[in-house]
Amino acid sequence: MPNLKDIKNRIKSVESTKKITRAMKMVASAKVKKAENTVKASRPFTETLNSTFKKMLSYVTDFSSYTLKIKSPIDNYPELLRVREVKSVGLLINTSNKGLAGAYNANVVRKTISKIKEYNSQGIKVYLFIIGQKGLVSLKRRVKNMDCEIVKNYLAIANKPEPEAAKLVTEDLADFFVNKKIDKIEIITTRFKNMMSYFVEEWVVLPLKTLTEDHDRLYDGIIDPLMEFSPDKHHILQKIVPMYITNIIYQSLLEAQASELASRMTAMSAATSSAEKMISSLSVEYNKLRQAAITNEIVEVISGANAQMG
Repeated sequence: MPNLKDIKNRIKSVESTKKITRAMKMVASAKVKKAENTVKASRPFTETLNSTFKKMLSYVTDFSSYTLKIKSPIDNYPELLRVREVKSVGLLINTSNKGLAGAYNANVVRKTISKIKEYNSQGIKVYLFIIGQKGLVSLKRRVKNMDCEIVKNYLAIANKPEPEAAKLVTEDLADFFVNKKIDKIEIITTRFKNMMSYFVEEWVVLPLKTLTEDHDRLYDGIIDPLMEFSPDKHHILQKIVPMYITNIIYQSLLEAQASELASRMTAMSAATSSAEKMISSLSVEYNKLRQAAITNEIVEVISGANAQMG
C-alpha cells in the first residue's frame, strides 16, 4: 500500500507531465490555425490547376520531346505521362518528425503497410520515399521481410513544408519514374477536415490514366472554348507537368502538417485532462491517508495518556 510520501511524489510527477502536455497543446493550438488557413487557401488553386491541366491534355493528341531541351528527368514530360505495365511502385509517405500526436503517424504507417502487402501480393515491388522521422523509424523496422525498399527520406521537409521542398521531392520521383525504376507514383497522406478530424488517403500522382474520364465528368454538357497554345503545346506541357506534380506534393505536405498539428492538439488536450483527473484522484487518496495517519496519532496519544492515568 503506498504511503504519503509515495503519493506526494506521484502527484508532483503528474503535475510536471501536465505542464508539458499543456505547453504542447498551446503550441499546437497556436500553429494549427495558421496551418488550417494555409490549407484552405491553397485548395482552390490546386483544384483549378488540376482541372485546367486535365482539360489541356484533352486537347493534346500526341506527346513529343523532339523540340525540347531536356536537362533533367523532370523536363521529360512525355515520359512522365507515359502509361506502362506496373512492375514497381513508388510511395511517398507523409509523417511527422515528432511524436505525441495521437494516432496520426500510426494511421499513416498502417495504411502504408496495407498498401505494400497489397502490391506485394500482385508481385509488385515497392519503393518508399518517406517524409518525417517517425515514419522512417517505424517503417524501417516493419518492412524488413517485405518486397520493399526505402530509397529516400526527407526529415527537414516535415517541419516546414515549402514549394521548393516539394520541388526537390518531385525531381527525385521523376528521376525514378523516367528511368523506369518505378512505374507508378502514389502519395499516402492525410487530408485535413477540421480541428477534430482528418482522413488517411492515397493520391495517385502518375500515371494519369483517367484524364478523359475526369474531363467527361467535370465538363459533361458544357461546351468548352477552343484552347490555343503559345508558343506550342509541347513547351507549355514541359512547364505545366512538373508544376502539376509539384503542386500535388506540396498540397499533400500542407494537408499533412495541418492534420498532424490538429491531432497533437487533441492528444495533448486529452492528456492534460487525464493528468488533472489523476491529480484530483491522488489528492483525495493523499488526504484520506493523511487523515487516517492523524487519527492514528491521536488514538495513540489518547491511549498513552489513558495508560499513564491507569
